[in-house]
Amino acid sequence: MTSADPRTNPDNFCYRHPDRQSFVLCQRCLRTICPECQTPLPVGVICPECLAEQQKGARSAEVRRMPGRFARKMRSDRPIVTYAIMIVTVAVYLVQLIPVVGGAVTGALAFAPPYVVPGAGAPFEPWRMVTVALVHSTPLPFHVALNMLALWALGRSLEPLLGKARFLALYVLSAIGGSVLVALIAPGSAVVGASGAVWGLLTAMLIIGRHVGANMLPIAILLGINLVFSFVGAGVSWQSHIGGGLVGLLVGFVFARTRAQNRQKLQALLLVVIGLGLVALAVTVPGLLYL
Repeated sequence: MTSADPRTNPDNFCYRHPDRQSFVLCQRCLRTICPECQTPLPVGVICPECLAEQQKGARSAEVRRMPGRFARKMRSDRPIVTYAIMIVTVAVYLVQLIPVVGGAVTGALAFAPPYVVPGAGAPFEPWRMVTVALVHSTPLPFHVALNMLALWALGRSLEPLLGKARFLALYVLSAIGGSVLVALIAPGSAVVGASGAVWGLLTAMLIIGRHVGANMLPIAILLGINLVFSFVGAGVSWQSHIGGGLVGLLVGFVFARTRAQNRQKLQALLLVVIGLGLVALAVTVPGLLYL
């Protein structure tokens, strides 16, 4: 209960200025505040301390809503992974053109089956099944130019559809698939180029597009043209093309059948199984030839 004389009741004086009488309460903490300490809001007035807390909470929420620049790019629909692969591949190609250094880079990244078969007379370097997609034949740029053009055309549509992580997984697994078929069918050859990975994108788009009801006739025609070129083109490793394409079909089927949110763990598990299975094939089966 308040006193008849407001000056004898501290509740009727501003908590920040005890000599100033007021009958206005902060809407949040219910303390008495004088006109100087009042901040009008749509629901009433609040004191400086409550205002500071409210602003701090708003800034924290804004920080949560606004992630870092890298995170924002990774969540955008722009084909960032496609562009990154293109930039790295072209940069490696330019290094390949440098005398002496270029030959060393090509030799360190190119793929040949003995590199994945223990006891075949070469160092065991299974990562070459992926790095093969970074190096191309030189000095003419047609090889790298055609692959990067295809990557750009396919990645702009496929990466936003799949998401960046899935798109990268598809590209890497397709590159491995191309290397694996080379190891199985052409154990005496050495290959370079991203053709296997690009073929994987092409066939995966065919499968995924069919499941989402898109018109896949242009993709089917492009696939047929590339298939003919793979067998009649001079110096073309058709094994790499077909291997990447088969893996692309498989991965595309997995993506199409595990689109539901509650099947994402199964999807990730299947991708890991495919990757391990491909490596196991490349490491064990060609080894029979060296017994």
